Amino acid sequence: MWQDEILENLYKIREEHAKSFNYDFKAIFSDWLHRQAVSRKKLVSLETKPQANKSVSH
Repeated sequence: MWQDEILENLYKIREEHAKSFNYDFKAIFSDWLHRQAVSRKKLVSLETKPQANKSVSH
């Protein structure tokens, strides 16, 4: 079966990160927020993107 090396590496990193916080989601999420604040980059946007006006003419 074909395996994607990039995804496998991502899963490994995600597992190690979760394990380092004893799989506590609140602690993991707090770490994500802390990393985002420290990096000063907007990593997650909850804003909706404006949709293009797609008018269909027949």
